[in-house]
Amino acid sequence: MDFEDRAALDPARRDALRATLTSHATLAEVVRWLMASRSPRFVHDVVVQDEFTHDVVVPFEDLWIVYDTT
Repeated sequence: MDFEDRAALDPARRDALRATLTSHATLAEVVRWLMASRSPRFVHDVVVQDEFTHDVVVPFEDLWIVYDTT
């Protein structure tokens, strides 16, 4: 999975987040990661772009993570 930092994170936080997020190959892995956190997190929204593409929006600490899925 590609990672794009649009929040201008400091390099250490960006690298740590990149290492975690790029390991997610499927949405099932994303949901398992969310549920495994100390305070379980959930998918906030799914934005349908077309019949094949959806954006999955996840709150994470002070950020919003968006997974572009096809």
